[in-house]
Amino acid sequence: MDVITIGDGMITFNPVTTGPMRFVEKYIKKVGGAELNFAIGCARLGLKTGWISRLGNDEFGRYIYNYVRGEGIDVSQVKLVDGYPTSLNFKEIMEDGSGRTFYYRNDSPTFTLTPEQLDEDYIKQAKLLHVTGVFPAIGGQNFQVIMKAITLAKQNGLLISFDPNIRLKLWSKEKAKESLLQFLPYVDIVLTGEEEADILLGETDHKQVIKKFKSFGAKYVVIKQGEKGSIGSYLDEYFEAEAIKPRKVVDTVGAGDGFDAGFIYGVLNGWDLNRSLRFANAIGAMVVSVSGDNEGLPYYEDVLAFLGEKEVVER
Repeated sequence: MDVITIGDGMITFNPVTTGPMRFVEKYIKKVGGAELNFAIGCARLGLKTGWISRLGNDEFGRYIYNYVRGEGIDVSQVKLVDGYPTSLNFKEIMEDGSGRTFYYRNDSPTFTLTPEQLDEDYIKQAKLLHVTGVFPAIGGQNFQVIMKAITLAKQNGLLISFDPNIRLKLWSKEKAKESLLQFLPYVDIVLTGEEEADILLGETDHKQVIKKFKSFGAKYVVIKQGEKGSIGSYLDEYFEAEAIKPRKVVDTVGAGDGFDAGFIYGVLNGWDLNRSLRFANAIGAMVVSVSGDNEGLPYYEDVLAFLGEKEVVER
């Protein structure tokens, strides 16, 4: 296994038309979830990927399970549980591609996952563990599960990547900061947005953000800037990568998860900082061109074609 991650899987209902949700009459059923999107992104790039989770023992849970398995992701640590419905969300997408998400997961199946259920033998055979701030924000024992996973990963020599991915619909700024700062001493790769860095560190200056994250022990610090590109630092290196213009902007959900997958692919393949950032920027641009949380996540050769590094082959 190259990469493993822990997180919720949800059924995402995408609107057929744009505009406020109260005026939308038809939706298309899809699959979503921040960590799950990341896992799919990694798998499509060719990384051997595993996902640890719990789903409801219902039709939606079975659908997600089979969908993920069909992407080539290892689901041996995913269980279907009774008494907890699979999580749902409904998306609202505006004409410019921006939008909001409305969650229905007060009794998430992930509440049945405990720290004691984590399999150390499963974790230690991977190269990297990826965690985000979404899973602990859901509640239950999820924070303790992530702490245990991080501890096991560190004990067994894995790299740990972390995307704060702070969702203020799930918890307050104060609670997010209190919880997520506890992860930082274990993290090797920080993948943050500007607003999230401000919440965690009280800092907006990019070089100060990098300095403060590195003071916790991070080797890589990446600041995602969306349409403005990204900034990254590794050891003494500092690089600003220009944004890559998307063909069009349809749906911005999942772009950050795709960026994370692209950057991690570069790190695991020994690429330099510049190439990793450019590759990740390209994936973010490709994702926003397609409606859905993970439908726009590309395969490796598609990214090369988008970057003009490989001739497009008609399928």
